[in-house]
Amino acid sequence: MNKKKFRAFFVILLVAVLTLTACSEPLQQSDNGNGSEKNGVEPIKIGNTVALTGDVSIWGQSCEKALRLEVDKINAAGGINGRPIKLISYDNRGDSIEAVNVAKRLIEQDKVVAIIGPAMSGLAIAMSSVAEENKIPFIATQATNPQVTVPQEGKVRKYAFRTCFIDPFQGKVLAQFAYHRLNARKAAILYNVGDDYSAWLAKYFEDEFKKLGGNITNKEAFRSGELDYRAMLGKIKQNNPDVIFLPNTQKEAALAAKQARDLGIKSILMGGDACGTPDIVTLGGSAVEGFYLVNHASMDDPDIQDFVKEYKQKYGEEPVLPEPVLAVDALYLLVDAIKRAGTTEGSALAEALENTANLKVLTGTLTIDPKTHDPLNKPAIIQQIKNGEFVFVEKFVTN
Repeated sequence: MNKKKFRAFFVILLVAVLTLTACSEPLQQSDNGNGSEKNGVEPIKIGNTVALTGDVSIWGQSCEKALRLEVDKINAAGGINGRPIKLISYDNRGDSIEAVNVAKRLIEQDKVVAIIGPAMSGLAIAMSSVAEENKIPFIATQATNPQVTVPQEGKVRKYAFRTCFIDPFQGKVLAQFAYHRLNARKAAILYNVGDDYSAWLAKYFEDEFKKLGGNITNKEAFRSGELDYRAMLGKIKQNNPDVIFLPNTQKEAALAAKQARDLGIKSILMGGDACGTPDIVTLGGSAVEGFYLVNHASMDDPDIQDFVKEYKQKYGEEPVLPEPVLAVDALYLLVDAIKRAGTTEGSALAEALENTANLKVLTGTLTIDPKTHDPLNKPAIIQQIKNGEFVFVEKFVTN
């Protein structure tokens, strides 16, 4: 081949490669072939919007693995009414705009009958309009903001559901635990006034603690980005509260704990579910020893031991709780609703989800409140940090 022909051939080959690359599917979908069409039986397509990359991917990846594990088990047992499940997962990157794009793609292109996820409240609220418009139910996993299912105008979103408890509930749990279990009568609060999660959780705790007869000695506020809380903690120290509630991120709570101990504060420290990550121990060290928090799941919970064992056998590692078990709860909820509805049509499926009662799931028994689409009376897990580990204390049910 002469040089001119070789150059022409090379150009044609390069164009062909670039064309194929441009037309290929982006590497954000995870579909391991669960429930592919077999013997003419059309699979039931279930979507999963999950963070597979980004800051919260450690939970998202574990969530997706847990769903794969359970889908394989369901399909091996015959699927749903004789039809296999096909799970289609897309990476929402922990971003609200991407969550909307993922929801549209799952509904419009993949034709899923329902979506499991997302885990974050902001993402769930952002994509809710897509689900409502297309009449496709979604079940949020760890999205605790009340507006995920009931917006400010007060009417429940017909196609939005969740398997986790919400912020008013966990604020109530922590206040009751502090009052009844820790015999606390004086509590102080240090919260982030610029963060909705922190500000509202602080209010829910305060309201319940006062209702029980407790006294809020201090309610000190800081803003996002502030890292020095010593002036606020100094004011708190003067009133010597029994407990200090830190409804903050793991980083903020860990820093506050270190500074509190440096100031000689002996009060019991408490936090919400945002503190339930190993980072609080890494950042807080000995200062967070004895720290109490509320969580959605615990590795020591007797009810999930079979799941943990199966997960470890399949993947060679432990699930990163709590998101995986909340996602499996959502799958069980959805499978049960499809069976009872006898169809995958959106409005009928939403009605079946709304009427779920006393369904056995990984984290307990699930009943959906028709007025809010939230779980009713779902127990919360109380954990304490001991020797750098999250130790199961009890399953706590509010009064």
